[in-house]
Amino acid sequence: MTARLLVLASGTGSLLQAVLDSPLARYVVAVGSDNPEAGALERAAEVGIEAFCVIPSEFPSRRHWDQALQRAIGAYAPTLVISAGFMRILGPELVQEYRNRIINTHPALLPAFPGAHAVPDALRYGVKVTGCTVHFVDEGVDTGTIIAQEALAIEPNETEEHLHERIKVVERAMLVDVVTSLIGEQP
Repeated sequence: MTARLLVLASGTGSLLQAVLDSPLARYVVAVGSDNPEAGALERAAEVGIEAFCVIPSEFPSRRHWDQALQRAIGAYAPTLVISAGFMRILGPELVQEYRNRIINTHPALLPAFPGAHAVPDALRYGVKVTGCTVHFVDEGVDTGTIIAQEALAIEPNETEEHLHERIKVVERAMLVDVVTSLIGEQP
């Protein structure tokens, strides 16, 4: 079966761009977001990939938004959903439907520092090493089975912004490597 990748992103789309700059680009069937201003949507449009946006504030409840997102994703029949800077927790029905077929990147060495503030949390805690993780999504927050990790030493007096940028470099390459491995693509 040919891989069908669907990428979810809330922000600039730098992780999406890593996928688009790789041989995996030919498998991307759509890009979805929760943010109509997401740069990821523009990146998709620039290369002719279909994009959609499911805006939470347009729904009467979280459950209704979850269902709409699940329908939007399902319309593309993806074999793998990539959460690449998507800043929303996915609903349990969506996670169940795509069990072990949704992956997420995280800017820390899970299980340490889960959640949206991993980089500042690591700096505040004073760890000497952090990194990034790619994991399967489950019903928890950054609790799914770890697929790959890479460590980075924290430099003396490193700022949050600098550390996050260094992590992103590793995260982009790791995401491409993991997806390539999961779909059995030859480089």
